[in-house]
Amino acid sequence: MLKIVTAPDSILSTKAKEIKKIDKRILKLIDEMKITLNHTTDPEGVGLAAPQVGEDLQLFIAKPSKKSPILTFINPKIISIDKTTENTPKEKKTDHEKLEGCLSLPNIWGGVLRSPSVTLSYSDENGKEHRKKFTGFLATIIQHECDHLEGTLFPKHVLAQGKKLFKSHKNKKNEDVFEEIEL
Repeated sequence: MLKIVTAPDSILSTKAKEIKKIDKRILKLIDEMKITLNHTTDPEGVGLAAPQVGEDLQLFIAKPSKKSPILTFINPKIISIDKTTENTPKEKKTDHEKLEGCLSLPNIWGGVLRSPSVTLSYSDENGKEHRKKFTGFLATIIQHECDHLEGTLFPKHVLAQGKKLFKSHKNKKNEDVFEEIEL
């Protein structure tokens, strides 16, 4: 199992490099990332980017639910983001604000407004190229993980959107308690 890199490690703020060839080393990294993601608990991870395990490569995996297969994205590029919120009346906005966390920022959470759909071009682990539209929670994961590949952590969006950051801890009943971080 791989060690998850935590902030302030500089790899988390560096743009990742394109993968030129999907070779045995890349396939082994993908397998090890899948094992690592499957072993994350409290919180349970839903995505993991290569920089989070110390590799500055354009690669991430996603698993939006316990039962879903792990999807692999190599050299992903967001082609389009649903921009229906710009100049749209409040009652018709379709972006969704969700409380996001990150395995590289333990116990830090924040509300991030993300698009409900993205169109992505990427390769899978077999080298097959795809261009596909993703919606819902998987679209949120993809946007978060693509940010990792650009060297951006989610609190940057939280602060830019004027939202709040929270720190979590367990109470005596082992329940998560969230306290606002004063900035």
